[in-house]
Amino acid sequence: MSVTSQTRPAAAPAPTGATGPRGRLAGALAPLGARWRVVKRSLERPLTSYYLILGGTSMLLAIGLMMVLSASSVYSFKVHDSSYYIVLKQLTWVAIGLPAAWVASRLDRRWLRRLTWPAVGVAVLLLALTQTSLGFAVNGNRNWLALGPLTIQPSEIAKLSIVLWAADVYAKKERLLGNPMQALVPVAPVVVMISGLVVFQRDLGTALVLFAILLGMLWVVGVPARLFGIAFSIVAVTAFYLAASNAERRTRLTSFIDPFADFQGAGWQAGNGLLGMASGGILGKGLSASQQKWGSLPEAHTDFIFAVLGEELGLVGTLLVLALFGAVAYAMIRLAINTADPFVRYASAGICIWLMAQTLINIGMVLALLPVIGIPLPLVSYGGSALVPSLVALGLLVGFARDEPEAKAALRARRRDRAPRDGDGEPTRRTGVPAVLAGGLRSRRRAGERGRA
Repeated sequence: MSVTSQTRPAAAPAPTGATGPRGRLAGALAPLGARWRVVKRSLERPLTSYYLILGGTSMLLAIGLMMVLSASSVYSFKVHDSSYYIVLKQLTWVAIGLPAAWVASRLDRRWLRRLTWPAVGVAVLLLALTQTSLGFAVNGNRNWLALGPLTIQPSEIAKLSIVLWAADVYAKKERLLGNPMQALVPVAPVVVMISGLVVFQRDLGTALVLFAILLGMLWVVGVPARLFGIAFSIVAVTAFYLAASNAERRTRLTSFIDPFADFQGAGWQAGNGLLGMASGGILGKGLSASQQKWGSLPEAHTDFIFAVLGEELGLVGTLLVLALFGAVAYAMIRLAINTADPFVRYASAGICIWLMAQTLINIGMVLALLPVIGIPLPLVSYGGSALVPSLVALGLLVGFARDEPEAKAALRARRRDRAPRDGDGEPTRRTGVPAVLAGGLRSRRRAGERGRA
């Protein structure tokens, strides 16, 4: 019996390339990968930190002015008979803060470091003066100082002073920071002393920010984890004790867990903040359309301005603000990592810790994730005492970013490319002769040289 051979049909090739599921998925993700590579290349440019800090700060400041106008209009009209009274005061502080930030960005680094010790001394003196006849209380906290027509909050100045002073100390002792005692002394005792003065003013929120700056700086300089953990535990226990030892603070500490359990009492502010955030939806109710600012939400233009922002601009607006803060934080961290100057490294890290800790505390407070402790949102909330030091700090960072060697080279190349050029493509030199006449003189000179040849 003969066996006839039957040819089997060739097996179909496995789906590869763009025909199979993996190929289709890869094709769908290819544009995202290309865009990510473009973003990554953009973030690696020399001037990235410079533009992110400058652009993010400008946008946050513009959003802040817009929201202060909206959130304060009702309260301002009720108290001062003008819907623009508070926003005009904020514009005055901006007019003071922007030139101060520009001067800070141009300040010589050696002079800046010489000013850090006097700045801490001035901050301690101003904090002590709040307990004299020059000081006065606002909302139960005696943390304000009246100097003639000017009223300031010295604790806001103390934040910037502490960061720059600690950066100078650590830059001088960088080779000794392997010893934990060198990292702790004198920074930790001085910050604890200043925090004690702030606590004596009954301002627990600012004291927590100062403790956050201290812990963050200790982590940056590389304090061992066990000492860092001990310091964190001491700060946490102290903060809990201070909060629990005062009836008002104790009520705030317990009411944020469920603001609606005592909505008409201790949970009023936190509850209305949540209602404002929830009622905004995706796109918000529109600018100046907030209902909470009509009296339901205390401190609508200061500590709880993020709730009004969420109500009027919705989820999109809040995510935009968070993205801007994230971009500024990324630029500060990038600057601290890439710089070769130890003072710039510690100052950039300290400013980042200060502003981002304050941002997280404020937003957590509005979202009822943290107790209501009276912390403004940097660059957005009303208040010159907080705005001017923040602008000065960011101005310093702009100067640090611009003075980086690669950034300097990029700026020089950009100025060279933008310089006017003559007919031969050479940059024109600045002389007393106009460019047109200079070009004519050069043409005659060349013609004379050819004649002599």
